[in-house]
Amino acid sequence: MNDSFISVKNVCFSYTDENNIKIPVLKNISFDVKKGEFVVILGHNGSGKSTMAKLLNLVLTPDSGRIVVGGIDITSEKITDDDVFSIRQRIGMVFQNPDNQIVSSIVEEDVAFGPENLGVLPTEIRKRVDNALAEVGMTEFMKHSPSQLSGGQKQRVAIAGIIAMLPECIVFDEATSMLDPSGRRDVMNAIEKLNKEKGITILHITHNMSEAVNADRVIVINDGQVCMDDVPKRVFSDVAKLHEIGLDVPQVTELIYELKNSGIELPCDIIDIDEGAEALASLLKKWEN
Repeated sequence: MNDSFISVKNVCFSYTDENNIKIPVLKNISFDVKKGEFVVILGHNGSGKSTMAKLLNLVLTPDSGRIVVGGIDITSEKITDDDVFSIRQRIGMVFQNPDNQIVSSIVEEDVAFGPENLGVLPTEIRKRVDNALAEVGMTEFMKHSPSQLSGGQKQRVAIAGIIAMLPECIVFDEATSMLDPSGRRDVMNAIEKLNKEKGITILHITHNMSEAVNADRVIVINDGQVCMDDVPKRVFSDVAKLHEIGLDVPQVTELIYELKNSGIELPCDIIDIDEGAEALASLLKKWEN
């Protein structure tokens, strides 16, 4: 039995430039995301990762290939308006700039906007708004204007608006790229909590390596193709390959990599700061003895 919530098979997509010339962006790309999984898609600017997000939300249509979301083939010519509505209910999107997603002048009203459009009863909307704001730690700001909030707080309100629609999956498209380190940390904590405690399937598209450390899987897209797809430890242990395609690795992994290249014996799959500190402390103790 296939338990994938998202299945992408042999998908190709091209943009057309001002001279009507097709520029290939995605080239025969395939991957699956299982229900309840936390998957990070990495890639440098122009690699095609954000185009993939727009295809999943039916903003764009692939040139060829097949995309199945929640059992519905969204690339089928037979797809109906009801199917599109169902997909957009089941898969929420959080984008780079929270200001583009916030539509109301009061936080709680903004979070209620999605459920209202779904025709949810007012008593149920109240429950959903309260629960969603609690999930992202923004309850105390429910009566505030979004204009009074920091970038990280606004992004958490945008996430609450998606949670209130009770999606099975949330796609985050560079959702932390405009935030300061504190805001980024808050949003990543909210993302991980939604996945671990609520079982929401997460597809997080980013170019920030540290945000991939706690994922179940990391998919690396380069030049419109999947070039790596594995658990974070295995992906980031191949530092040379990631450098070759123009990507960094978590800082602690880079440090360990450089020390290893200097002839110091250390594990090659360290991606966590605490793990790195422990390995270095162990090495120093060994040297002292």
